Amino acid sequence: MKTAHDLVEEARSRIDEINLEEAQLLIREADAVIDVREPDEYQAGHIPGAINIPRGLLEFKLSNSPELCPRDLALVLYCKTSGRAALAACSLADMGYLKVHSIQGGFDAWQAANKPIMTPSLPVFE
Repeated sequence: MKTAHDLVEEARSRIDEINLEEAQLLIREADAVIDVREPDEYQAGHIPGAINIPRGLLEFKLSNSPELCPRDLALVLYCKTSGRAALAACSLADMGYLKVHSIQGGFDAWQAANKPIMTPSLPVFE
């Protein structure tokens, strides 16, 4: 019986997992940067320009969003530590997406390296 860890490791063997330096370059050229974490995680802080599509909805959202349907889009994915993003990248490759990259170490590694982070501010009610 496979564990979640086994599935992630299998996915990693099939995807293009990029380091932080490569990620910064590819993000500039990407058609979309997708944060596959849950909305509360995204709201706590995310990579600037990233859109939030939780892992559990990713395939459905991409299939139903005309702007995200082309299979030649350059996509950069990330999650907290890279497990969900690896699984997501593998699923997108199975769907025929050709240029999918996953950030090694995920948002935690990005944050630890002091890379830019966007944290939405709440409106002030006075």
